[in-house]
Amino acid sequence: MNTSPSRRTALQAVGATAVAGYVTGFAGTAQAAAPSAAPTAAESDTVEDRVIVHPPLPSVPTNNAFTVKVRPVGGTWQTLGVHLVRLALINPVTGGNQAQNSSMAAFDFSGTVEVEVTYNRGGGETVRVRPDSYGITPEVLGGTARFTLDRPRNLVVQVDDKVFDCLHLLANPIEQDPPAEGDRGVMYFGPGLHTHPDRTLRVPSGTTVHLAAGAVLTSAVVFEGVENARLTGRGVLYNAPGGAIFVRDCENVTIDGVTVLNPRYENVRVAESRNLTIRNLRAFSHQGWGDGIQLYCSENVTIDGCFLRTSDDCVALYTHRWDFYGDTRNITVRNCTLWADVAHPINIGVHGNPDPNAPEVLENLRYENIDILDHREPQVLYQGAIAFMVGDGNLVRDVRFDDIRVENFRQGQLVHMRITNNPKWNTAPGRGIENVYIKDLSYQGTNADLSLIAGLDGDHVIRDVTFENLRVNGRVIADSTGKPRWYLASDGVPMFVNEHVQNIRFLTTAEAAAQ
Repeated sequence: MNTSPSRRTALQAVGATAVAGYVTGFAGTAQAAAPSAAPTAAESDTVEDRVIVHPPLPSVPTNNAFTVKVRPVGGTWQTLGVHLVRLALINPVTGGNQAQNSSMAAFDFSGTVEVEVTYNRGGGETVRVRPDSYGITPEVLGGTARFTLDRPRNLVVQVDDKVFDCLHLLANPIEQDPPAEGDRGVMYFGPGLHTHPDRTLRVPSGTTVHLAAGAVLTSAVVFEGVENARLTGRGVLYNAPGGAIFVRDCENVTIDGVTVLNPRYENVRVAESRNLTIRNLRAFSHQGWGDGIQLYCSENVTIDGCFLRTSDDCVALYTHRWDFYGDTRNITVRNCTLWADVAHPINIGVHGNPDPNAPEVLENLRYENIDILDHREPQVLYQGAIAFMVGDGNLVRDVRFDDIRVENFRQGQLVHMRITNNPKWNTAPGRGIENVYIKDLSYQGTNADLSLIAGLDGDHVIRDVTFENLRVNGRVIADSTGKPRWYLASDGVPMFVNEHVQNIRFLTTAEAAAQ
């Protein structure tokens, strides 16, 4: 269904009001380094084993479920502050959101560090340190677990498989030459509680906002119509009554190292911006529409080394919505850890411009070296650890996934790739999905529902989708091997592929290399 000029004008007006409300909502108001190779012997000899413990976070409640200690190898133990984070648990019968308590602690270090985690509520028969790909096996004795880290990590320490009453441990690199109070072009927030009368911090061009460790800022941070601006540090944005960070019509903006807790809506929204870097962001949400990072109509964006545990999509890429217009292209998401308590870890293409005279494109999208820890979505239409739900005239093309590791999520699909015209969100179908290459996607688990790849009709198709070295519980899914000849390779996922999908292939690595 196309949108008439009058309806489009009305939608634009509603959109402008919505965005204005977003900003007035403000006014009314990471992760450590990415996984990398282990240090060489020479590097280990030259890097000092050092630990920096963060000051307490004022006004952020503590949680006594865990005691956490750290030390340089063989050094003196230091105790970390453990703070409360709130997470979402949706009741699929009532739709109610039963917010759950969880724990978070953070510190900085260099070299090698020992970590000791004690669960204070009893039990502790099993302790799992996630992501599983890090290969960290703790020593467990009497409810206390110990392990070492030789590089910065964002970790989840789960005791007896508890999904919510767990510890999120943010082990940062030590900051190099951070800004200081009084530096030119710096808004500096030291340890302590900070806010503004209207709870909105608008950042000028050429300015760095620095939240030192122990700083708690209860204002939203807004970059609008600016360039060469930054938000950095180890501090926390807390209790933003709207979204926590808003970037619109900007050039060369960097967000690096901060943690977002308990925003009213999304953690980060980016629109109509270029040349943006979001690095080492950690974000937790429990309210409805609590997305991690939303991108609209933006280009040349890198999302690197982030940890996102969210009450809606972790990373969502769109084009038009409200009064945002334009294509989305050249987006890289890498070295991230994603946990969606609701909706999708990765979501692409729902919102766009339904006007057939001004269609929009999402293209050149890259996802690399990502751990998906969980996905829970009772609504079948909104499932998918990796989801393309392409509507509103969008064309999605030239998408590449490399080395995506999906752990045993609670409820949902591994892949959901669909051209849609969902009346809840769309007024027109998507135009298509083209040229998607998924290499080294692995799923280890038993809870995945039937995956789906489906075009809408003969004019709205999905074409040229390749899976290389797709592994489900260690089994390689390929057209040529590991199945009866009369089976489809997709049956091994299992996955339903409809008649409006053209040229879908399942290859081994050797077959891909031979082409």
